[in-house]
Amino acid sequence: MIYPTRRAVVAVAAGVPAALAVGVLAPAGWLAGPIWIGVMLLAMVADALSGGSRSRLVLDETQRPFLSVARTAAIAFTARFAKGPVPGRAEAALDADDRLGLQPRFARSQVESRAATFDFSLTPERRGEGKLHRLWVRWTGPLGLVWKQQTFALDIDAPAGTDLQGVREEAVRMLARDAMMGSKTQIDRGEGSEFEALREFQTGMDPRAIDWKQSARHLNLLAKEFRTERNHHVVMAIDGGRAMCEPVGGAPKVDRAINAGLLLAYACLRAGDRAGFYSFDSAPRLLTGVVSGLDAFRQLQHAAGRIDYSAEETNYTLALNTLAAKLRRRSLVVVFTDFTDPTAAELMIEASAHLLRRHLVLFVVMQDEELEAMAAAEPFEPADISRAVVSASLLREREAVVARLRRMGAHIVEAPADRIGPALINTYVDLKRRDLL
Repeated sequence: MIYPTRRAVVAVAAGVPAALAVGVLAPAGWLAGPIWIGVMLLAMVADALSGGSRSRLVLDETQRPFLSVARTAAIAFTARFAKGPVPGRAEAALDADDRLGLQPRFARSQVESRAATFDFSLTPERRGEGKLHRLWVRWTGPLGLVWKQQTFALDIDAPAGTDLQGVREEAVRMLARDAMMGSKTQIDRGEGSEFEALREFQTGMDPRAIDWKQSARHLNLLAKEFRTERNHHVVMAIDGGRAMCEPVGGAPKVDRAINAGLLLAYACLRAGDRAGFYSFDSAPRLLTGVVSGLDAFRQLQHAAGRIDYSAEETNYTLALNTLAAKLRRRSLVVVFTDFTDPTAAELMIEASAHLLRRHLVLFVVMQDEELEAMAAAEPFEPADISRAVVSASLLREREAVVARLRRMGAHIVEAPADRIGPALINTYVDLKRRDLL
């Protein structure tokens, strides 16, 4: 496609008043208008011919981007002019699915060594299949009177998945134990009952840990050391219902829950425990068996990727009772959910009572910063007062539900969406050290 630039349109329009003035002053001056338009047309043709050739513009092969929800990824396209004249700069526009969060859609680049590189950023808002459809590249001739445009059909698959890079970075930051000279494995010692080793009794140690038989055999006072138990079962139960599909901090709550669940699963596998995933909305959707060993983490990644979004209301009664029937051994059940509806919250509390009889239940709730901001905002209009009253009422209802769950024996983790992972790891480590699992 070849079409005039704004400069060409302004130049032609600017010559019209001058041509009319000349025509009024002299009869032969009426020819000035057609002459001016002809001159501009010739200039535009010359400008088009002296610019880069559309047929000789090629696009280098582009690698398929690896995208994660709420994480910005860069993608670059390089267009090359094979032969002939080369423009000084070029512009490009990219067409992609809305879910990929393309920003910006336009890019400019200087042409260097007969090539122009256009950089774009993709920040997916939801998981799923995405596509990069087309790329438009345009440039002008030396006079800047004509745009020459070439369209490239990309048809590049760009699936958006779970933010595994963020999980990996958070896991390394929280779980890596660095010695002063390099890295070494350390044993997690706590208040558990699993025997670890014997050591000489020192002042300040618990006298109840003294092993009298071994002390008599070695003629030295020895005490037992214990470490936190391993091989516990930890199940991440993720609510994929309508309320959990609402965005918070640029990503749906269910994706925040998946990231935190994967981080906890990595910590469990590294600590010697077993981990598994369970997802539900109006009905149970996914239930993996508990696995052990760091090599099984990839299996949990694939399972977490199958957790889909849902527009249906969550059926806590069916979901939690089904999970309770499937678990054959006492487990730590980590429930990622959001209770905004009082009726749904009441049903959740009733269903949790059955699960709490045998298992240790940990509810993970993300702080609703938007509600908190509206409740604390200074009112300027009557509508602001209404929003503040409704927001404060919803927050009070949530606090009441959390308080009832605590009284029933459930543990609660409540933190901002971007800090759910670290808060959950800290609670998990605390539960293990207190030997509650």
